Amino acid sequence: MKLPPEGARWLVAVRWLACAAVFVVIWFTSAVLGIVQYPAAMYGVACAMVGYNLLFLLNQRGWAAGKKDVERNIFLQITVDLVALTLLLYLADLSRNPFLFFFVFHMIIASMYLPGSIPYLIAGMAVALVGGVMLLESLDKIPVFPMRFPTDPPGLRPLDGQYLCGVFVAFASTLWITVYFTVSIRRYVDRAHIELRQKEKMLGIGQLVAGIAHQIANPLDGVQNCLRRIAHRVKDDPHLTEYVYLMTEALERIERTAKRVQAFARPRGITLQDTEVNQAVEATLQVLGTGHGADIRIETELGEVPAVRGDPYTLQEVLFNLCTNALAAMPDGGTLTLRTHVLGRRDADPTGLVAIDVSDTGVGIPRTQLEKIFEPFYTTRGESGGTGLGLGLCRMLISEMGGRIDVRSVLQQGTTFTVLLHPAETETATGKKWEP
Repeated sequence: MKLPPEGARWLVAVRWLACAAVFVVIWFTSAVLGIVQYPAAMYGVACAMVGYNLLFLLNQRGWAAGKKDVERNIFLQITVDLVALTLLLYLADLSRNPFLFFFVFHMIIASMYLPGSIPYLIAGMAVALVGGVMLLESLDKIPVFPMRFPTDPPGLRPLDGQYLCGVFVAFASTLWITVYFTVSIRRYVDRAHIELRQKEKMLGIGQLVAGIAHQIANPLDGVQNCLRRIAHRVKDDPHLTEYVYLMTEALERIERTAKRVQAFARPRGITLQDTEVNQAVEATLQVLGTGHGADIRIETELGEVPAVRGDPYTLQEVLFNLCTNALAAMPDGGTLTLRTHVLGRRDADPTGLVAIDVSDTGVGIPRTQLEKIFEPFYTTRGESGGTGLGLGLCRMLISEMGGRIDVRSVLQQGTTFTVLLHPAETETATGKKWEP
């Protein structure tokens, strides 16, 4: 999470409200309700809070705006707050004080702003502070400052060990669970934000490609018109006529390619519909072209598969990305194979899913990297211009169609990416539903 420098300053501003609330609560519980017996010491802690908050305020101008500086300032502020809150609770019957669980707010702030395991470290500090006070009180190593409720019996109330253990367990588990869930939610939001930015980038790239294809298509019309006129003039010369025919055919191929690129790259939302898998594979190969070198072979093994519930353009986009990755993994040549089939009883996942395998005989992916290749911006081809955008976006797009992508790889033997999609609820030509 990118931390703005305002994060640490925001905590200082909020702490002024907390300081005012502390003074009000001490006055109300001691002067009005008569529950707190030692307000003077608590007022001292509250004044100390005002003092160090004033120091934070005066030092704001010298704080750097870098991420590490912001994190350090927030960590320091939360740490002194934990100490101050522990002292306030200790001076007001910590084990029975209903404000004990105010530590949760610091856990949430730490989990939102601090990276890695630091929120768990802060939770450990809070648990250690509170647990230490409870232990020392139970062993009579420090004085006890009980609160007096109207229903309490006269005299000093002895501390019950089982009660203290129960409160401590509830307190510690609450803090750890709060940190765990807050960190998990923050990481999920971060991943969603990154994926959204990736999708926006890919959308921009698609618009750029579509614009380039449009610019190519416009002059093609003029060139083709000129060739038609030339063809009329040279129709009596068979050699020139043949040359004109070859040029016309080449221009038509360029035009078809430009139109396919426009259709492929045009930004579209995912519209689920019955999609023919084999047609999507063939359309992808047309866009991919054949100019990949003499040492590269492209083979297809298209089985009899049903239509799937998906988006044809999105599926082509995913297959195109997987194919380009496969070609890049074979710098010395090899075979790219696209295979379609239905998972049956003999497969590891006998669910009747339609599978599209994109296999290469390239260098393979190390096992340590297999778990990371779908992470945003993770790439094994950084030196050759890889951005790490492709596979993460592919997984996101396929998941939006209700499917998933699996990968298998062996070093120096090759890699297979398998796109798995659910078959559409359509009937075959015989009027029967597809059954794997």
